[in-house]
Amino acid sequence: MEINQIDLQIIEELTVKFADIPEAIASLETIADCEGDLEDAAMTLAIRTGQQPDITNSEWLEGLAKKCRVAVCQSEFRNDMVDGNFMPLYQHFERVKVCPKLLILPVLLYVHEHGVNRFCQPLDPL
Repeated sequence: MEINQIDLQIIEELTVKFADIPEAIASLETIADCEGDLEDAAMTLAIRTGQQPDITNSEWLEGLAKKCRVAVCQSEFRNDMVDGNFMPLYQHFERVKVCPKLLILPVLLYVHEHGVNRFCQPLDPL
């Protein structure tokens, strides 16, 4: 499975965990509609939120995730992210409006799939 490919079983598990959050469910449905392709789903969701991602840029989601790196890598959320518990950071993103609600889960899934500690390494003290 490709690194930006999310297994449908994971999508189903997250659908149960985020059942009370319509934007999260819409994101997960879009990821499922894109057969788990996180990059395609993120582009689709970005367009829905009024953004105009560069269709030719396959690293668009990576760029968005990097813009959110400081929020993602806060010590209070990092262990949850490593464990695949996205809810605390999702709720934090909602409060601080780091990115559009429809794009929160794609960003968190991207970071988790690429390795939270590796993603956060540039912010770690030497």
